[in-house]
Amino acid sequence: MEEAPNGTALDKSGHTTGRKSAPITRVEVITRGERRRAWTLEQKREIVAESLGPELSATEVARKYGIRTGQLYTWRQQMLAGPNAVITRAAPRFAEVELTPALPAPEPASLASGLTTAAPPRPEGLIEIVLPSGALVRVDAHVDGRALRRVLSALAGG
Repeated sequence: MEEAPNGTALDKSGHTTGRKSAPITRVEVITRGERRRAWTLEQKREIVAESLGPELSATEVARKYGIRTGQLYTWRQQMLAGPNAVITRAAPRFAEVELTPALPAPEPASLASGLTTAAPPRPEGLIEIVLPSGALVRVDAHVDGRALRRVLSALAGG
C-alpha cells in the first residue's frame, strides 16, 4: 500500500482506506535572541525620572527603552516609596493664606450723581486660594470640604 500526502493509506485503486499512519508530532524550539538586560540603579533612576516628566507618557518611555509598562511602574514604586526612596516628592503642605482687612462699605451713590455701576456684592465668607502655579480658586463658606480637597489635589498635580 502506498501513502497519500495527508498520511492516509491508499489501496491499489488509489482510494483511501480507514487506516492512518501515526500522527506527525511537531516540535518547536524557541530560543531567546538576547539575555535579560540588567539595568543599573542610575539607568533606572533616569528612566523613572523621564516617565514622571511632562514630555512623554509612561507607555512611551517604556516603549523607548524596550521594557514593559509593568516593569516601569514597579521601578517607580520602588524609587518613590519608603524612607530609602531614590526620588522624593515634596511633602504635602497647606497652602499659604494671606488675610487682608475687610474693605469699607461703599457710600451710597447720590441720586444727583446719575447712573453709576456698582461692583457686584461679595458673598459672605468668600475664600480665595492662590496656588503656587498661579491658579486662583474662589469658594464660599458653604463649600464641601471633601470636594475642595479633590479640586486642590487635582490642581496641585497629585
